[in-house]
Amino acid sequence: MIMAQERAFLKAQQQLQALQAWVEQAAVDELRIDQVERELFSRLLALGHTLLAAFVAAQGDGDAGPKLETPDGRRLRRLKGQHVRRYLSIFGELLLPRCVYAEREKQQIERAPLDERLGLPAGECSYVLEDWLQRLCVKESFHEAVTDLREWLGVAPSERAAEQMNQRMAEHAEAFGLAQAAPPPDEEAEILVTTADGKGVPMRRPLQERLRRGPRRVKGEKANKKQMAYVGAVYTIDRFRRTADDVIDELARKERAADRPVPRHKQVWAEMTRVLEGESCSGRQRLFVEMAIAADQRNPTRAKTLVCLMDGEAALWDVAGEWLPRAVGILDLFHVLERLWQVAHVSHREGSHEAAQFVARQLRLLLEGKVGYVIGHFKRLRDEHDLRGSRRRVVSAAIGYYENNRQHMRYDQYLAAGYPIGSGVAEGACRHVVKDRLEGTGMRWTVNGAQAMLHLRAIYLGRQWNAFVNYRIETEQATLSRRSAA
Repeated sequence: MIMAQERAFLKAQQQLQALQAWVEQAAVDELRIDQVERELFSRLLALGHTLLAAFVAAQGDGDAGPKLETPDGRRLRRLKGQHVRRYLSIFGELLLPRCVYAEREKQQIERAPLDERLGLPAGECSYVLEDWLQRLCVKESFHEAVTDLREWLGVAPSERAAEQMNQRMAEHAEAFGLAQAAPPPDEEAEILVTTADGKGVPMRRPLQERLRRGPRRVKGEKANKKQMAYVGAVYTIDRFRRTADDVIDELARKERAADRPVPRHKQVWAEMTRVLEGESCSGRQRLFVEMAIAADQRNPTRAKTLVCLMDGEAALWDVAGEWLPRAVGILDLFHVLERLWQVAHVSHREGSHEAAQFVARQLRLLLEGKVGYVIGHFKRLRDEHDLRGSRRRVVSAAIGYYENNRQHMRYDQYLAAGYPIGSGVAEGACRHVVKDRLEGTGMRWTVNGAQAMLHLRAIYLGRQWNAFVNYRIETEQATLSRRSAA
């Protein structure tokens, strides 16, 4: 092994000398700097491969003698010959010949001392390659991620391997989340906000269904079916007391108030309904359990006001009442405003000044806590004008929406207390976590694949990627150590 290391170092010296000579000649040839940059990177990768091989050679072949005793007293035999293991690094492929141990020939390998000494991963890909590839996978399709990595490094696993790697990494996501400490209390604000929303994920149809229906859809059948992913966030924010005029003015200018406080230490989760240990687990329930745990960790003395800010989905409010019973429930103002515009366009032309005035008048009433006045006005509009068809359905739907959510529309109280009244955080999380990655053209997901991507994407967007990668490496290495010691 010493000879192998010396040969590798000699090769590295030759590569370095050749690299220096090439740079000198590039200057003579007046190459563009980008041409030099690309060639340098390619040659440095080759140099890195040689030096990495030298490092591995210095570790020997893991020969611990003819016999190796385990901590529990069993004696393993060194198997005949050297067993080669493939290791795919960021510099390229390495083939590692090493001694391995088992109870007898043709039985499962139980110990590989070189693997343990090097801290090799369970799979073929290096932890660094896995890290870089999955950083790409959480942002773009598996095909694009693999193609980009191969273009840059000259090496990458297959798309299928990248997808499987994604799911294996995601197995550590929930434990990682539970292991995280709450944010420092002195960095928190005075209001603790929980918010949630749902976004559909396009799913693969089961194989039996695809075979039964054939390649063409029947009349009226949608191109794909979706399953809901529930996205939630917990953060703290300072009070921001406003009047109805302040809100109307801000909406009219379509500008964020300059002094509006920003969320602090935002935590994001995304859950789908899936089968765990043979039982179906509701995505909504799992999401609110995670948010409730985080809320308790961040507000152990219950000194902070707890707010739950969502749209009007009844199922979400039912689960929120179960897991966050102390929370002040607030209906997202933008969903309320959307209904106002729909009703306005029943009797006024879209884009007209009259429609804008109608919305402004009704919005002011809502912000002043006069929800009943607005509902009554809508009922008179529907009944006294004898609306029919779609126009009547629009107004009736708005009436039902406001009546069903009236207990969460005390906007006069919320503004006076400085509570947030818009769920932009939840909608933004749905867009960034779900839509921007899982709804690309032609994308179809299995539940396990979608959930894995959601977990990793939430971690990445939450700026916890480096900590998660380290946690995943340490956890896997501890598991491998326990197996080798068993």
